[in-house]
Amino acid sequence: MKQIKYPSREQWTDILKRPALNTESLFDTVRGIINRVRAEGDAAVIEYEATFDKAILTSLAVTEAELEEGVALVSEELKAAISLAKKNIETFHASQRFVGHKVETMEGVICWQKAVGIEKVGLYIPGGTAPLFSTVLMLAVPAKIAGCKEIVLCTPPDKNGKIHPAILFAAQMAGVSKIFKAGGVQAIAAMAYGTESVPKVYKIFGPGNQYVTAAKQLVSLRDVAIDMPAGPSEVEVLADDSANPVFVAADLLSQAEHGVDSQAVLITTSEKLQGDVMKEVERQLAELPRREIAEKSLANSKLILVKDMDEALELTNEYAPEHLIIETENYREIAERVINAGSVFLGSFSPESAGDYASGTNHTLPTNGYAKAYSGVSLDSFIRKITFQEIRPEGMKAIGPAIEIMAANEQLDAHKNAVSVRLRDINCKS
Repeated sequence: MKQIKYPSREQWTDILKRPALNTESLFDTVRGIINRVRAEGDAAVIEYEATFDKAILTSLAVTEAELEEGVALVSEELKAAISLAKKNIETFHASQRFVGHKVETMEGVICWQKAVGIEKVGLYIPGGTAPLFSTVLMLAVPAKIAGCKEIVLCTPPDKNGKIHPAILFAAQMAGVSKIFKAGGVQAIAAMAYGTESVPKVYKIFGPGNQYVTAAKQLVSLRDVAIDMPAGPSEVEVLADDSANPVFVAADLLSQAEHGVDSQAVLITTSEKLQGDVMKEVERQLAELPRREIAEKSLANSKLILVKDMDEALELTNEYAPEHLIIETENYREIAERVINAGSVFLGSFSPESAGDYASGTNHTLPTNGYAKAYSGVSLDSFIRKITFQEIRPEGMKAIGPAIEIMAANEQLDAHKNAVSVRLRDINCKS
């Protein structure tokens, strides 16, 4: 990790750079795969599964027998852990249910909204270096609460054509409708356009590698909605001299092991903590099974020393981290000043891992600085809000003249006339 001390404001842009993710350079390759899947359906997906995942498949759908076989392989201990996580995710997301209120903006003018679940959603669950069964819960649980009628899940199989048992168990628990053995670009294309087996969906959710990210960007241009722009995962720890360097190092490494292009950043007001964390990262790194991945990620990572907490917060809000862990003495007060972050973890005993798995909050979050404009996945991500209005005669009399004047000044005479004919009818009857 690079240690940086008291950087000038002119250096901030360079210091806060993420690992480059140039998905545009992949567009030609990705577009070719998408077009083949769109034209050839299941046959193209099966061929790409053989090429990329080394799985020889005769069909894409996971059968009931395969589901039962996989679920039986999950230990009772893991089932209990997944069940606990599901309950907390359910509790948190159920609290986000939209309650529409009828509002009378003027006498006789009533407006309101109704929340409706997106009918068909597609969930992409990576299965490469780490099968993310936790992401199944993060996406399928709120989809179910939102009332999505069809929840389609795609995840890459292993070379034997099997889906990770924990993914199958989590999918079954969370109410996924259909599971398919498909990874990468071909999975995104299958959900975006539909194949003989895979239904076409209206919105695609889920993380993935740079090819998956590029595929989601391309299909979202005109054919299907996606959850959010995505890039490599990241964490920032904001800490003062009260922080425990063992905890801070563990938090940084928990992010670094995600992937070689992940980023971990410490912003601190304590020079001693900066040095202690550097030593502790090296000590803990040596004990990690995913050490090789974490080492490459740490090459993108930084320990930044700043002069005071005001500067630390300015730098934090400029970085707009996906995950922000605040390990300071007055963390609640500091948290009130955070305006750009995906998910915030407060105090020494709130590691990012809690949100990744079982506290109840969602771990599908904006990366690459998108937290300045995007929220993480929530119940709202799976619903549409339809607006309604009812204008009664007294309401038309109240707002009609204003509409006529505005429409006339925009030179939209048909708009004006739609009101004028009604006003004449009301006046004739009164």
